[in-house]
Amino acid sequence: MSKIRKITSMRLFLPIFCMILVMAANIVYDVACGNFALNFFTISIRNGVLYGRLIDVLNRGSEVAILAIGMTLVVSSSAGTDISVGSVMSLSACFCCMLLAGYGVSSTSDLAVPLIVGVLGGILLGCLCGAFNGALVAYLNVQPMVATLILYSAARAIGLLLCNNLIVYVRNDSYKFFGGYLGFIPTPIVIAVLCILIITLLLRKTALGLYVQSVGINKKASRIAGLNSARIIFLTYIISGLCAGISGIVASSRIYSADSNNIGLNYEMDAILAVALGGNSLGGGKFSLAGSIIGAYTIQAITTTLYALGVSTNVAPVFKAIIVIIIVSIQAPPFKAFFKKRSAQKALAKGVQ
Repeated sequence: MSKIRKITSMRLFLPIFCMILVMAANIVYDVACGNFALNFFTISIRNGVLYGRLIDVLNRGSEVAILAIGMTLVVSSSAGTDISVGSVMSLSACFCCMLLAGYGVSSTSDLAVPLIVGVLGGILLGCLCGAFNGALVAYLNVQPMVATLILYSAARAIGLLLCNNLIVYVRNDSYKFFGGYLGFIPTPIVIAVLCILIITLLLRKTALGLYVQSVGINKKASRIAGLNSARIIFLTYIISGLCAGISGIVASSRIYSADSNNIGLNYEMDAILAVALGGNSLGGGKFSLAGSIIGAYTIQAITTTLYALGVSTNVAPVFKAIIVIIIVSIQAPPFKAFFKKRSAQKALAKGVQ
């Protein structure tokens, strides 16, 4: 019993357990359909590129995994969520495509500016959006959800204005690379891995991770201890905007266009769910980046499984919302206190016997 309690108390238990449940559901589904039981894990090479359901999950879940990086830091430092990341994705993609195609141009195969200018422009605009959110939260003490609600509502409209109310197509092979393939490996997977490695090194080789957790646990105590709490919160929102900008470029490159209404739609919910599913408290404080990444790919696996089961794209968010409610309820202090009390009562009863 003590071993089970020790395993369940591990930080990564919840995300790994959820991932195993999703994999088990896929195995049951394949067996029920008369397919190979481990069809979900089968990877092959077709037309010179990796192919398989697992590869699809890793590929399609890359944008959410990148968003989950920034969302984890934001939640940890400010005890609030950045609900604008999906809209900022769209805005960054629109700005990038507008620069590459030229203002007022709806479709082009020739780039108006060098590719690096357009890509960096989109990413920098994402950082600027993150700085705007961060300034409201860190320096004006606006509630995170209220502060990020501004760009959640306005960013897509701004993207439409930048694209002159058009869906801008950039039919250039160099731009398609970010959503295509690097050799036989999907490029989004490579980009997600690089982002995870860079942030992990930054958190481990510097004191940033400790500072973020300290501010999230107690902002006033951290300020008394000499930390600039406002600056740390501001930095985490910039990182969140940076991640949204990168995700926007990847999402836009997949469809070689800037569709302001659909790029990043509902991705903010997936990013928040990834953080919660990763065993992180939405009340701030200690965080697990690994848990959030596992949570992000678990969400994509859930989405892929729901579609395989015939659930429509309009109904799928309902199931995700139910999962959020369950996870948040499990993490609630009264829920934890109840199980601690029951465990103590059982231990006491055994001692009496």
